[in-house]
Amino acid sequence: MKTILLRLCLLVGLLSGGVASARAAEDLGTVKARLAQRLGSLDQLKSSGAIGETNRGLVDLRAASSTAGDLVAAENRDRGLVYAAIAQQTGSTADTVGRARAKQIAAASAPGMWVQRESGEWYKK
Repeated sequence: MKTILLRLCLLVGLLSGGVASARAAEDLGTVKARLAQRLGSLDQLKSSGAIGETNRGLVDLRAASSTAGDLVAAENRDRGLVYAAIAQQTGSTADTVGRARAKQIAAASAPGMWVQRESGEWYKK
């Protein structure tokens, strides 16, 4: 009887973990969809010089705009969630993942975009 109860508890625990993993993957999928949905608006703001890419893999306001501020906050929140998920998978930290992503973003950014050096200095690529 104890063996059956132990196996049943183990099975419930394994199934619960699977459900939690599926839910986390679904949530990450939702986050990625929101990131993709904002991409066009972010590109326009980058082209106008209103926002730039930081050395931590986030976006930052370069010119005051209440509309851009809300968009930047939402983007950074979702990027943070993605960086945290990657950090958990790789045994790293969200900050390390963000800084690595910042280097990729800087390298891929088009000329004329604002990018932040590792030192924190802003420059126009």
